[in-house]
Amino acid sequence: MIDGPKARPAGLAASTSVVVPALNEEASIGTLIRDLASVAAWREILVVDDGSTDATGDRAASEGAAVIRHPYTKGNGAAVKSGIRRASGEFVLIMDADGQHRPADALRLVAPLETYELVVGARTNGSHASAARRAGNAALNRLASYLTERPIPDLTSGFRAARRACLVEFLHMLPNGFSTPTTTTLAFIKAGYSVRFEPIAAAPRAPGGSASKIHLGSDGVGFLLILVKVITIFSPLRIFLPISAAAFVVGAAYAVWTAVTQSHVTNSSVLLILLSVVILLVGLVSEQISTLRFEGRS
Repeated sequence: MIDGPKARPAGLAASTSVVVPALNEEASIGTLIRDLASVAAWREILVVDDGSTDATGDRAASEGAAVIRHPYTKGNGAAVKSGIRRASGEFVLIMDADGQHRPADALRLVAPLETYELVVGARTNGSHASAARRAGNAALNRLASYLTERPIPDLTSGFRAARRACLVEFLHMLPNGFSTPTTTTLAFIKAGYSVRFEPIAAAPRAPGGSASKIHLGSDGVGFLLILVKVITIFSPLRIFLPISAAAFVVGAAYAVWTAVTQSHVTNSSVLLILLSVVILLVGLVSEQISTLRFEGRS
């Protein structure tokens, strides 16, 4: 049982558990909790200390937050899942501990939850981020928009609010790493829940805080794997079908050309046509599996 700040009636905030995953954020966590408490009377503020080697957990506890401690570092997603499991509010607000998410924007994300199941803080173009990260996020956003057939301005923002019951529904799908925001956004859309993107401005990291946990080089392969996972879980046919069609068109065109110019059909064209059929069949099976995963949820 975790003891946290006592809730006071204050609209939706009184029914909202704030979950803050933190790893070595001693420099910024205290200010964040104080600012959150000054914005609204939340039901509770849960700081998940993901195996920090500094005084992150102690600093959070001294400011009145309830602290969930991991004995070792499990990952941002694992910390978020621990917070969701322990949350007692009807709604859950998730935000980073590095000072980039402004507590003043918190109520703007929580307010639409009477109508929406998920509200994502979509970072505006002027938000603090490196050029490489903006380019990577833009590619992810375009892919997600294609898969879901609706505009997604920010797929990877960790600043979000949702109904806890809906989050618990997809808890088993969430990874322990940094693709939790990606997975939750697409899962909510795929399940037919109402998702809203609220424009926010992300601030620079707090002075003295830890460096970014995501690095372009070391995490590049990880993000490619995220793309593969996104495709196979949520809308596999929207990827398999164009590839199948392209292979069929190339194979058929090559067969026609060789039939006209050489009076025979080559093995290469036949193999391309067969490949297109195989890709289509794999896509159809993947689409059925994806549909069953969502239709079979409780």
